[in-house]
Amino acid sequence: MRAEESETTMSDTGELFDDLPQSRAPVAPAVEATAAARPRVVRPNRSQVELRPMDLESLLPAGHRARLVWAWVERQDLSRMYAAIKVREGGVGRSAIAPEILFALWLYATLDGVGSAREVSRRVLAHDAYRWISGGVQVNYHALSDFRVAHGAALDELLSTSLAALLAAGAVKLERVAQDGMRVRASAGAASFRRRGSLEECLRQASERVAALKAQIDADPGQGNRRAQAARERAERERQQRLEEALARLPEIEQTKRRNGGKAEQARACSTDAEASVMKMADGGFRPAYNTQLVSDCDAQVIVGVEVVTAGSDMAQLEPMVEQVQQRCGRLPGQWLVDGGYPAHEQLEAVADRTEVYAPVPEPHRKQGEQGNPIAQDKHAPKPDDSAAVADWRRRMGSAQAQDIYRQRAATAECVNAQARNRGLIRLPVRGRAKVRCVALLFALAHDLLRTVALAPQLLGLTRNPSAVQAMAA
Repeated sequence: MRAEESETTMSDTGELFDDLPQSRAPVAPAVEATAAARPRVVRPNRSQVELRPMDLESLLPAGHRARLVWAWVERQDLSRMYAAIKVREGGVGRSAIAPEILFALWLYATLDGVGSAREVSRRVLAHDAYRWISGGVQVNYHALSDFRVAHGAALDELLSTSLAALLAAGAVKLERVAQDGMRVRASAGAASFRRRGSLEECLRQASERVAALKAQIDADPGQGNRRAQAARERAERERQQRLEEALARLPEIEQTKRRNGGKAEQARACSTDAEASVMKMADGGFRPAYNTQLVSDCDAQVIVGVEVVTAGSDMAQLEPMVEQVQQRCGRLPGQWLVDGGYPAHEQLEAVADRTEVYAPVPEPHRKQGEQGNPIAQDKHAPKPDDSAAVADWRRRMGSAQAQDIYRQRAATAECVNAQARNRGLIRLPVRGRAKVRCVALLFALAHDLLRTVALAPQLLGLTRNPSAVQAMAA
């Protein structure tokens, strides 16, 4: 039987399966089949988790800006910041974050144009430079935000000590300085300014809400949403405090209104930031803002004086800054350059015996003769009622030498202001003059840090060579 089956499967030619029908479709070459098929490639899979050995020290190259910031910070006396730490050796409580870390993070963030505490906290986890500065320490935005506004006196002292080091190294001569004011938008809206009646009504409503929330919490202390209720009570309490501060500042605004010829009943105070004032900005609009005063050395472009005022005018800011620079640096420059908003006569008289003020003389009021023809006037000629200091200022500004000296004001003050703007000093992230001053001091310290790298790198343990300057600018 098997022999018969084998015979039926064999053809006459003797080949196995030779009797099967042949396929009429030609077989394509192997090359053509490969080209027609979809390419087979390996695609990225970025959701996979990788574990790789890495040390933080290798994240940044030598001379990186973060390393320069840390080199400057670790050479500063931070004893004032350490004195505020409540956790002590042998006591209870969680260890505090070293002030060097928080201070260096804010300095680097300021140079990087970052002003949000939440953004700095995010970059500590995602950005190599911030990770290197933190050194593996977890930093939340609450700690960063509290640190920025809690050490105003320490930041002011650090500015003085850093200037003393630059003066001792000869990097700053303090022969000529330029002062200018920069109006920075406050963290408040224009609609938050209210008159006395509206403020009193808002305060009454806020007080009622605080009392109601407190009574609700006391009535059922074991309720599940007690924490949320306490948070709402705290928010209302803070709003009530801001309204009380706005009402307390209202008499000052009313007095200013009367002095400028306005009506006192039209005075308005800010219910969000009581110390913010409506100021005319560079674009011609009026917004709540603070007036930041900066004094810079003309030769080194180092900031030697910082102040924050709530007045939009610069008219009364000359004498206070002269006193601050004298106290901060131990001496005064021989020449002080300001723009036309500063030279009030009483201000010139107050500083005449300490420094020479260079400021443009305003154009005199037009006078006409009996025939109606304009009378030529020399604005640099002293007037009969001028004091000796004002007369000297007029004569001094009439010389060609004074005009050449005054040209350095814009090259110094405007440059420093522009750099602060580029680093984010456009809208303030904090409220209150004391906190705003802390932000301004951080900008001044960050600016002077880079000037220290360029002018006196030996103060940071660096050698004076072009590569250090390139690393600073990186």
